[in-house]
Amino acid sequence: MHISASSWLKFGLFTVGLGQSFVFVLVPPLARDLGLTEIQTSSIFAISAMAWALTSAYWGRASDKYGRRNIAILGLIGYAVSLIALITPLFLVEQNFLSVTLLFPALVLGRLINGLVGSATRPASFAYVADTSSEEKRTVKFARLESSFLLGTVVGPLLGGFLFLISNETPFYLFSFFALIAAIGIYKELRPVNKIKEKTSENNRISWYSKSIYPFLVFAAILSLCQASLIQSIGFYITDLFGNFENLPTLISMTFALLSISTIVSQYIFTDAFPMKNISLLTVGSFLLVFSYFTMAFFQSISFYYLSIMILGLGFGMTRPALSSSLSLAQSPENQGSAAGYLGSVIPIGHMTTPFIAMPIYAINPAYLYYFSSILCICLILFIIVNPTIRKSGLI
Repeated sequence: MHISASSWLKFGLFTVGLGQSFVFVLVPPLARDLGLTEIQTSSIFAISAMAWALTSAYWGRASDKYGRRNIAILGLIGYAVSLIALITPLFLVEQNFLSVTLLFPALVLGRLINGLVGSATRPASFAYVADTSSEEKRTVKFARLESSFLLGTVVGPLLGGFLFLISNETPFYLFSFFALIAAIGIYKELRPVNKIKEKTSENNRISWYSKSIYPFLVFAAILSLCQASLIQSIGFYITDLFGNFENLPTLISMTFALLSISTIVSQYIFTDAFPMKNISLLTVGSFLLVFSYFTMAFFQSISFYYLSIMILGLGFGMTRPALSSSLSLAQSPENQGSAAGYLGSVIPIGHMTTPFIAMPIYAINPAYLYYFSSILCICLILFIIVNPTIRKSGLI
């Protein structure tokens, strides 16, 4: 059976999603057991996100120069190594070969490898899809890439929890193995695309401040903070408000799964089954985010919490692929990799700033954090209204 290059890219992003969600479920309970604060725990992700942000734009430009295949493979290898680097110190502490005091910096190191090298796969994958898809199909193709990653975030905690029954190390080793399989598949099937060979002129070269770039990066940065503050606070929020439930890790895993599933369903409905224009996806999706964050803050009950999580998933499922597609459609063919890299550099900003912006607000009152996110999403709606670049590219 022949498997296409795009399918291998989707599988690669799926494997990355497996590890990403699994780590988010694992670290908060572990951190509290070790006496770490919410801000310290969040810093583990922030350092990785900072490394991701610093390197993603480079990997995007590198994919323009050295090819999508080579950069995508390098990212998957880096991701596999980062998982091994993350579990090894945990195993050594468990066997009393490593002091508990060294565990925190060791965890940081594992996530740092993920940020520095694992960041290469996403911009290379999206740039390849931009190379090989028409403008009309760009949004749905990007949505399928996003869905592959999100499906991994659903399966990760479930499969990881089952594999934990074998040993603590098993899911990390297996997910690393999956990444290496994806890298081999991409190496065998992905062929160079016939791209424009002309050297990009100074006039065509894009930067952070280009009119076709910065509006999307501003939007992405705000959306990233809203999403990262939610992801990093879920474990603490459920523990603090619903601590009387018997199996909190299962409840936390179910929350991540529900968020990811609703996002995948939203992407399928609104980009494939009943496609909407990008501008509509961005606007309606932002309205859903405003409503759900406000509901989560105002009604602090388990039923309203999960209703809000589902609506949040719908909102993220509409805004994320529409944002990536709108950015891509605003660029020339020779700048697709660079544009994807710039977007990849901004997406981690939420995880970088959450320890210093979101978690201090959470420490005052958990509800205040979600009111704050609701206000930020109102700003997104206003930004869509006033910015002509987003409106123009979003009409496709």
